[in-house]
Amino acid sequence: MAEERRPRLDVPRDVRRRLVPRRQGRSDSFGIFAEDFARFMGTARFLMYMTLFIVVWLIWNVVAPSGARFDIYPYIFLTLILSLQASYAAPLILLAQNRQEQRDKVVAEQDRQANARAHADMEFLAREVASLRMALGEVATRDFVRSELRGLLSELDERDEREAPAPGGTAQPRGESGRSGPTA
Repeated sequence: MAEERRPRLDVPRDVRRRLVPRRQGRSDSFGIFAEDFARFMGTARFLMYMTLFIVVWLIWNVVAPSGARFDIYPYIFLTLILSLQASYAAPLILLAQNRQEQRDKVVAEQDRQANARAHADMEFLAREVASLRMALGEVATRDFVRSELRGLLSELDERDEREAPAPGGTAQPRGESGRSGPTA
């Protein structure tokens, strides 16, 4: 019998060579760059730099001699540059927000798991406290033992007073019931 060669599904395929090799490095480096860029764009320093750039641009293209100006039609090239900057900034900011959202999801999941563990621990401790209370209900407490001992002490004092010698000097024998006289 000739066995037919079929590819096995549990064995990985051979690695194919690519025409353009992939850059080896951190796959997350562009995301980190996007976050850093978005963070920088949200600072007062960036606003100052951008304002300074626009003011220099305007002054140069209005005051400089016509041969030294690089924007023949003032504000047209500046508008193009600002639009280009905005068209790159928006996706980078969205990428940074998406990465932050993913981190927030991970943190929220970790918080949920920690809360679930804390809840389970509290339920366990509540059951333990309840079982200790039930066990203590069957054990004599210090106050209960003291009250019993005081009661016994007072009974002994009463018995001693009853058995004390009469004013004639001799003690009278008494029965167990505490009455004087012959016992039955």
